[in-house]
Amino acid sequence: MRRDKQAALKLRLVGKSYTEIQNALGVPKSTLSGWFSNLALSDKVKERILLRTQRKSLAGLLKRNRDQTPRAKKRNGNIRRTAAREIPTMTESDLRFMGCALYWAEGYKRLKTKNGRELTHHPVNLTNSDPALIQAFLRFLREICRVPEEKIRADIRIYEHHNETNLLNFWMRVTKIPRKNFGRAYYGVSKSSIGKRPYNRLPYGTIQVRVNDTQLFHRIMGWIEGVKRVIGAN
Repeated sequence: MRRDKQAALKLRLVGKSYTEIQNALGVPKSTLSGWFSNLALSDKVKERILLRTQRKSLAGLLKRNRDQTPRAKKRNGNIRRTAAREIPTMTESDLRFMGCALYWAEGYKRLKTKNGRELTHHPVNLTNSDPALIQAFLRFLREICRVPEEKIRADIRIYEHHNETNLLNFWMRVTKIPRKNFGRAYYGVSKSSIGKRPYNRLPYGTIQVRVNDTQLFHRIMGWIEGVKRVIGAN
C-alpha cells in the first residue's frame, strides 16, 4: 500500500475529514473519495465526523451571516436613497392627495351622533405619534385647506415615564403650534390601545391635531370620496 494511502487511512479511521486529510498529506479529495468509498467506519467514528461537519457548517453559516449583514445594510441603504430621489418635488395636487390619504387612514371620520341623531358639528381630528406624519398633515391644513393658525388646536397623550414639559416643548417645535393652542395633557393609553402598543414604542406619546370646522370636515370627506372614485375603490 502506498505510504500516503496508508497514512490517509489511519487518519480516516480516527475520524478525520477529507479536508483535514488533504491539508495534512496533500492528497486531493477526489483521490481520497476513491480510496475510501467502500471503507467501513465504526459508529463512533461516523458520529465524530458528523458532529465535526455540523460544527463547520454552523460556523460557515454564522460567518456568512456576519458578512452578509453589512452588505445587506449597504444594499438597502442604496435602495432607499435611490427611491427617495424618485420623489423630487410635491405639487399642490400631490399635497392634496397626500392629505386626503392621511385623513382617510388616520383621521376621525365617523359622524357624531347624540340620541340616535346626527350632530351638525363635526371637527377635523387626526391623532398620531409620528412627528413627520403630523408635519405633513399640518402642511395640508395650512397650504391646501388654508386653515388660519389660530384655529389649529392640539392635545397630547403621554405616559407615566414621560416628562410633560419636555414633550409639550417637543410638539410645539414640531408643529409650530403656539402653547396657547394646546389643551391639557392626557395621561395613560386609550382602551382600544391597551395591550397593543408598549409604551416604549411611543417615545413622543401621541398628539391630536384638531380644527373645529364642520364645513372643512365635509370638504375633506368629499375629497376622500373623490380619491376613492379616481382609484376605483368601492
